[in-house]
Amino acid sequence: MLTKTSAEAQKQFGLLLDTVQREPVVITRHGRPAALIVSAENMDDLLEIQERRHRKLAADWDAWRKKAKKSMTPAAAALTDEEVNRMVHDLR
Repeated sequence: MLTKTSAEAQKQFGLLLDTVQREPVVITRHGRPAALIVSAENMDDLLEIQERRHRKLAADWDAWRKKAKKSMTPAAAALTDEEVNRMVHDLR
């Protein structure tokens, strides 16, 4: 992955835009990574991957909740989120 300083990126912005079409570029400030610039196409791909992971996590969580609810006692199932949060807080 190519690295450029923020000053280089400012001076060569047109070249930077051309470069990110081929590979991501790390922009540093004071010797530390400050930004990562990617093409719009790469960003779309990254967002799609993130969305798929989010959907899978939500589906896994929903499946776990349904399974857990089947094994709960009626008293546990009747608890509200606020009551559970309060009990957890009280235990700390």
